[in-house]
Amino acid sequence: MKKSQLIVFLTVVLTVYSAVNYYIFTTGLSAIPQNYRATYTAAYLFLFLSYIAGRFLERKFPNAVSTFFIWVGSFWLGAMVYYLQFTILIDLFRLANTIFNFLPPAFYSEEYKLVLLAVVNVSVFLIVLAGYLNARIPVVRKLNIIIDKKAGELKGLKIAVASDIHLGTIIAQRSVKRIVNRINSIGADIVLLPGDVVDEDIGPVIKRNLGEFLRNIKSKYGTYAVTGNHEYIGGAEAACRYLEEHGIIELRDRYVKIADSFYVVGREDRASKGFAGIIRKPMAELLNGIDSSLPVILMDHQPVHLNEAEKFGVDLQLSGHTHHGQLWPFNFITKKIYEVSMGYKKKGNTHIYVSCGVGSWGPPIRTGNRPEILQIDLQFS
Repeated sequence: MKKSQLIVFLTVVLTVYSAVNYYIFTTGLSAIPQNYRATYTAAYLFLFLSYIAGRFLERKFPNAVSTFFIWVGSFWLGAMVYYLQFTILIDLFRLANTIFNFLPPAFYSEEYKLVLLAVVNVSVFLIVLAGYLNARIPVVRKLNIIIDKKAGELKGLKIAVASDIHLGTIIAQRSVKRIVNRINSIGADIVLLPGDVVDEDIGPVIKRNLGEFLRNIKSKYGTYAVTGNHEYIGGAEAACRYLEEHGIIELRDRYVKIADSFYVVGREDRASKGFAGIIRKPMAELLNGIDSSLPVILMDHQPVHLNEAEKFGVDLQLSGHTHHGQLWPFNFITKKIYEVSMGYKKKGNTHIYVSCGVGSWGPPIRTGNRPEILQIDLQFS
């Protein structure tokens, strides 16, 4: 990404982040007794600045302090979403009351404000806690697909798919070990990782030696991955090189023929142009030379232009990226943006599955869905 584009992007993000926090802060401040407002302000500033400080320190001086700030800030990002929703709801009630005058006068008393503040705090805490516990327990979803092609001597193929792992400070040793164990429990013939294996910076991944956990993934034909937008945010070349060094085969605008029976195709992520000036191959060029009588499995991180896979005869496309919103109610937004935000769809003879992912970005919580690892049992005919 060009420096000017990065500056514009960061300016927009920080402006929105600051505006949302100011709105929540001022609403909460009105409920705080005068004697405690300085403490409230200091605590809020700490939460507001934690994620920013943590990411800055992690790039310059990765240590226990940067990790602490990132964890605090990440939880705050999730809590902020629900504080915002409660704040808007309260203000809507107040607005409606100015018109219909249905709330008792006590609603505006200092005592009632403190009770309301306590209710909101407890509610947000419980939502974040439930979301955190939910994010730590990925489910294995099973999908049976029949492909009307022969695949050499193979009658079937069992695939394990783990999208959007986001290795880094948040998804570290315990989480990765848990994910690898769930993948291995499938007993897959092949393991596919459709992008965002690395969260952003490769530094925390190297420091925590997370690649060694990936070496423990077991399958007959190996583990294959493609780039996602987050690999490009942190530096795709370093990330891909590290993953290759730890047993992951990166398919960057290329394909491999496996067991003389089927193809696995990997597209470079569409973010490659904006972040690195790399223009990924058109689908026709990418698939040039493939024997279309054999099954073709495509990994493309972002589920856009799904008609291309159908047009060029791809049998199965696997994508991720959306997280299906990750936090409720963002899943309603991703459903509007993407043709498939999560789950299975068939277009012509092309089977498509978009995974909500097994890891998390930003907040280590999921309230809109369960994290998932996909088990696909392919049958060839």
